[in-house]
Amino acid sequence: MVVPHDGVGARQARHWLAGELGAAVPSALLADLVAVLAELVGNAVRHADPLPGGVIRVGWRLRPTPMGPRIWLRVTDGGAPVEPRIRAIDPDAPDGRGLHIVAGLSSRWGVDRDGHGQSVWAEFEPAGSPAEPVGEQAGPAGQQAEPVDSNAFGGPDLVIA
Repeated sequence: MVVPHDGVGARQARHWLAGELGAAVPSALLADLVAVLAELVGNAVRHADPLPGGVIRVGWRLRPTPMGPRIWLRVTDGGAPVEPRIRAIDPDAPDGRGLHIVAGLSSRWGVDRDGHGQSVWAEFEPAGSPAEPVGEQAGPAGQQAEPVDSNAFGGPDLVIA
């Protein structure tokens, strides 16, 4: 899905995600997915350039597992001068909490950059699944893991992009 590189795009992405996955995932998980997607699109609008045509590409993938759905969210924009990363914030600061929210609600998150833009992604593991480090994931201490293969969304499942 492509959405405008503005606040309307974030609203469109949230509504589309809720409409597509609302019946497929528990309501608490859907709320987390919508919150994380809103943060990722909002960050793309605020901090990154648009893709050609003034848009952002939004996608997700749901893979059913015996323990519950495994879900990936991905937001691709035209790139930014600074790579997205969790930063220390002043408790009184009016902003800067988006990636803290993403890190707190998702199992892991990361950034893929290819010289033509960047994709920021978040993964949601079913409860009780072992989390394996992938991607340029920024953990609570800002630690980095190995880069993830950009094709990590492969496999037989529900793909919306």
